[in-house]
Amino acid sequence: MNRIVGLETEYGCLVTRQDERGSEPWPSRVKNHLFKKVRVGALDRHHRDYEEPPGNGGFLRNGGRIYLDMGHLEYATPECRSVSDVVAYDLAADAMVQASLDAMGVADEVSFLKNNIDHVTGATFGCHENYLMRRETEFTPEALGSLLSFLATRQIFSGAGRVGQAAPSEIEPLPPYEQVDFQLSQRADHIVNDVYQWVQFNRAIINARDEPLADYRKYRRLHLLIGDSNMSPFATAMKVGTTNLVLTLLEEGRLPSNVLLQDAVYATRAVSRSGRADARVTLYDGRGETALGIQEKFHAASVEALAGRDEETDWVLEQWAFLLDGLRTNDFEMLIGAVDWASKKWLLETFRADQGLEWDDPWLQSLDLEYHNINHARGLFHALPVTGEVAEFNLRMRRENALREPPSNTRAWGRGIAVERFMETQMPYIVNWDSIAAADLHVLPMSDPFYTYEAEARLLIETAML
Repeated sequence: MNRIVGLETEYGCLVTRQDERGSEPWPSRVKNHLFKKVRVGALDRHHRDYEEPPGNGGFLRNGGRIYLDMGHLEYATPECRSVSDVVAYDLAADAMVQASLDAMGVADEVSFLKNNIDHVTGATFGCHENYLMRRETEFTPEALGSLLSFLATRQIFSGAGRVGQAAPSEIEPLPPYEQVDFQLSQRADHIVNDVYQWVQFNRAIINARDEPLADYRKYRRLHLLIGDSNMSPFATAMKVGTTNLVLTLLEEGRLPSNVLLQDAVYATRAVSRSGRADARVTLYDGRGETALGIQEKFHAASVEALAGRDEETDWVLEQWAFLLDGLRTNDFEMLIGAVDWASKKWLLETFRADQGLEWDDPWLQSLDLEYHNINHARGLFHALPVTGEVAEFNLRMRRENALREPPSNTRAWGRGIAVERFMETQMPYIVNWDSIAAADLHVLPMSDPFYTYEAEARLLIETAML
């Protein structure tokens, strides 16, 4: 990718046995174990804001960040420049968190879930996507409308799936509100705006705050709230890879023009609740189309404009076509391990038939949660019969070096060097995404996320130690 991309994942936590070892919540205990026992990184020694006091989190050896946010353990990947790096560094947090639970001897009673809903309270928590874009990119009404159409319909291959739906009291209802058994996306019911500045109480498809964490004269950051957390590494790759290609079309003025939706928020919920890739949506001019048809138009435009640019682009285009073919024929077995909602529905349908259960049986909600358990010994995703290239890709993305080494082609590399040295010394430090400070007045601005800052980071530490 000729773009910086990063993911933020908020983990759910499920405790299945009465805790008799203290009152500290498990997300906090795991965070402390990671930093103080495993020494994955350097804890913040300063207030980042009123909700992030010293010790609330810190940056990691791999260039990413772990911290507590509204009670959740949250992980942000380092800045990545390839689809495979985004996936590998996303999976690195799963491995770190589960290894901590194993080391603390609580893996049988405490589970961390890579999901986005709490069936009991109705709460939702996010998987946010960040894409760096050129500042001069024009988000015209037509371009923004086209992008919203893509994001509202990409859930047909990126959705994580869920049993049931949010209650009307938990969301701002959009008509009609009907009972559904299973839907494509966990976040769809909780998206109530297309573009909005705030995150927590008015969740939008696109978050509008302009915070590039880089040179604001050159870059802007597109912050997406609509995506689900994916258990499938392949699904994560396709979520990020296809979105990157569509953003390239936007930057080059080559988006398809016949895909604008009449209401992107309503379409997001309608497609999810249909439980089908060929769900009908209404275009801006009143014509009908399917979610699958819109995705086929974006794929065709991407092939025409971008095919042959590089190996990664061609791989994404090829796999995008593979997913659309499987969704067109409703071949769930073909999509096992590649599309989370299809994999989950196949599992649950098999179990329902075997046990004679209705969709409103609480057992199915429990299985829904267990699909997202990051523990390989318990999580249902890890027991899927995945074969072929998807299985090989999912296995290949679990890189041990992603736990401790940053990407070598972004500023995360220089940050990782600094974090490593700060862990070895007692000097004061402040680490941010776009700067590092050591000792008293030694500051390294890092406004270019495409640059490694390796030499500058080493010089900063050496100078501060004099």
